[in-house]
Amino acid sequence: MPSREQQQQSRAAEERRPLLPRGAGGPRGWRRTAGTAVLLVSLLERAAFFGVAANLVLYLNGQNFNWTGEQASRAALVFLGASYLLAPVGGWLADVYLSRYRTVVLSLLLYLAASGLLLATAMPDGRLSFCGEMSLSPLEPPCPSFDCKRAWPRPYCAPVLYSGLLLLALATSSVRSNLTSFGADQVMDLGRDATRRFFNWFYWSINLGAVLSLLLVAFIQQNINFLLGFIIIMGCVGLAFFIFLLATPVFITKPPTGSQVSSMLKLAFQNCCPQLWRRRSARDPQHAHLLHDHRSWQPGPSSLEDVANFQVLVKILPVMVTLVPYWMVYFQMQSTYVLQGLHLYIPNIFSASPTNSSLALKAQHRNYRIPEAWLLLANVVVVLILVPVKDHLLDPLLLRCKLLPSALQKMAMGMFFGFTSVIVAGVLERERLQYISANETVSQWIGIDVYFAAPLSIWWQIPQYLLIGISEIFASIPGLEFAYSEAPRSMQGAIMGIFFCLSGVGSLLGSGLVALLSLPGGWMHCPDDFGNINKCRMDNYFFLLAGIQATTALLFIWIAHRYERIRQGTASQNCSSRDRG
Repeated sequence: MPSREQQQQSRAAEERRPLLPRGAGGPRGWRRTAGTAVLLVSLLERAAFFGVAANLVLYLNGQNFNWTGEQASRAALVFLGASYLLAPVGGWLADVYLSRYRTVVLSLLLYLAASGLLLATAMPDGRLSFCGEMSLSPLEPPCPSFDCKRAWPRPYCAPVLYSGLLLLALATSSVRSNLTSFGADQVMDLGRDATRRFFNWFYWSINLGAVLSLLLVAFIQQNINFLLGFIIIMGCVGLAFFIFLLATPVFITKPPTGSQVSSMLKLAFQNCCPQLWRRRSARDPQHAHLLHDHRSWQPGPSSLEDVANFQVLVKILPVMVTLVPYWMVYFQMQSTYVLQGLHLYIPNIFSASPTNSSLALKAQHRNYRIPEAWLLLANVVVVLILVPVKDHLLDPLLLRCKLLPSALQKMAMGMFFGFTSVIVAGVLERERLQYISANETVSQWIGIDVYFAAPLSIWWQIPQYLLIGISEIFASIPGLEFAYSEAPRSMQGAIMGIFFCLSGVGSLLGSGLVALLSLPGGWMHCPDDFGNINKCRMDNYFFLLAGIQATTALLFIWIAHRYERIRQGTASQNCSSRDRG
């Protein structure tokens, strides 16, 4: 008769077993239906996210709030950074308390509440209820000197807007870190190839959501009104929530097995600071005995599993950390690439040849320049085109020829394409500065601002956007696959959160490097250029990024080769031990 401890362990294993839908053991169509539902939810969620992020600066800088450009930009950076840095929180909650399914449901509800708060701020009555009346800035005499300092006015409705944006960031980061691994759970039993294909199509779906948002929602916000744009955003989140609940009967759900994050931190502290650990163990011998020997029973991993998973985590983290410089390069397409494009010649979407002044005035309002942000579509479109080609043609061909590269090899290729993209951007910037030094400029109005641009067409930026899109296919998608497949089961949510968190770290490091180079004497320091970058040396900044990427790519190749060698050695040892058994 089994002992009480064995009964408890078997009961714990039963609780950790995935909860399969009725009939899930039969047709494969159930799994595909569940995976398709996850892809639809991810598409709608990304459309909502880009609908908020794309025009956030314009929204805060508009007449409803009258925030300064610096205040609006800072709010956008806080929102984008928090939407990545908070990702481990959602993963930890799913692993310890809620499970991935419940965490996604609650996160979508929080998403609805936060987007509803932003929708309320787009209505006059809503702003009056939440924020009160906007205080008018008193008239002040002009500055007596060039370097006099004024106190910036306090941004109107800042507490409400920051609260809504941070809640939205928490919701989107939690959905991002859990929906990815939850979707992979639906197809995991169909084999490793099915998991790889899911990540390909998951990335395709989120980029399709970005396209729809940039083409439709951002256009409506800029040219009609923000109220209608936020209604569409809230509708996308509501539809995603409805689809997720509707697909509940076909989902494979797993109960929370407990996260090993706290145990990992204890083991790391024990290995890094053994003397301090011994002092702490002397003060609390029961705690130390519990960690090393026989913890009281709980439906989670044992202490031996803690040690084994800690060793796996130590091997995974260096691979993920060496991707941070790639993210520094990747996020240039949303910052310095845009700034460079504003100083290239941007043609009109429509051209008119009016014959009198009244027609000229009307034509001025009818003609719109091509939005520079639309060049982001070059990156998104290349992902939408190449992912199906890679999934249906290239990968099966390489698999038949036994030449399919591993996830780590693909990530190294992605770093190479990112390096090439920033090199191309640096060469283009150096060519642009040669026109500026020869005093060959054209003035162009974008919104209410004038930019002195080089007579080089903005279409010359397309190659760098295409290259960064190709790098995304080879670096980001295999990176997601690597983080999910190599992580310990009880830490998959937290590891996916760490993956997204490190991408946010790369974005913030890139911003910090720009701020550092904007100090007096830096390449980006040009205060007498009045908002233009014609006296900056942004080409040197691009080449510096390329050097950082090349150096860390070599380090990544060494770490990846060492990781593959250790994993193959472990696999061969396991096979030989099974043969002996």
